[in-house]
Amino acid sequence: MLRQTTLFLGYELRNTLRNPIWPLFGLLQPVLYLLLFAPLVANTAAGGSQADTLLQFTPGVMMMIALFGSLFVGFGMISEIRNGYLERLAVSQTWRPAIVLGRTLRDMIVLVVQALLLVALAWAMGLRASVPGLALMLLLMAATGLLASGLSYGMALALRDENGMSQIMQFFALPLILLTGIMLPMSLAPDWMQAIAQFNPLYHAVEAGRALFAGDFSNGSIPLAFALTLALGALTMAWSVSSMRKLAG
Repeated sequence: MLRQTTLFLGYELRNTLRNPIWPLFGLLQPVLYLLLFAPLVANTAAGGSQADTLLQFTPGVMMMIALFGSLFVGFGMISEIRNGYLERLAVSQTWRPAIVLGRTLRDMIVLVVQALLLVALAWAMGLRASVPGLALMLLLMAATGLLASGLSYGMALALRDENGMSQIMQFFALPLILLTGIMLPMSLAPDWMQAIAQFNPLYHAVEAGRALFAGDFSNGSIPLAFALTLALGALTMAWSVSSMRKLAG
């Protein structure tokens, strides 16, 4: 099982290295947010300095990478279903969960590399975050990627249609982002919006990331964020593996 998962992971990583344009392009939008939007929200951070703003804004942009970097990976799988490649793979002697796990691990590794590049840019701009907190934030980001990737693969295997999947993704992606407090702190939102945000796992992940960057390891949002993302990630992975088994008939 482990050997087959490793083989699929290596195969997917080699494919990514042969065509790295999409991971790099996926990093472009968060970089633009960091360069162009962070200065606009400087007055909303405590102290209003560039360093304080980056301390609040960078974890949110990292969560944006985790969401959008993994939420759309299933589109490539739909193409493989259409040309019959994935069905032939699913009915082979391969351990079927390895097909999904290899891809998901690839997605998580790509996310961490993208996050490190983003943090390097933020550090050059004046970010000074807790190093242990940054390490934990990378783990939380990988867990969020597990959640989004499993959801994307599960939807791809269930819908098998790019148009339907795209519409569902776009319908949920914008509210999820707006209710995280990435753009503006949720403390500025009305009470009803703050109440709805409590049901958004990404909101808790962003709050946990800000606490980790600040070195506030006793903050209750940290264990809550890890628990939510890991539990939901396990559910979405179970769904995608189950859908892969159904594809095999």
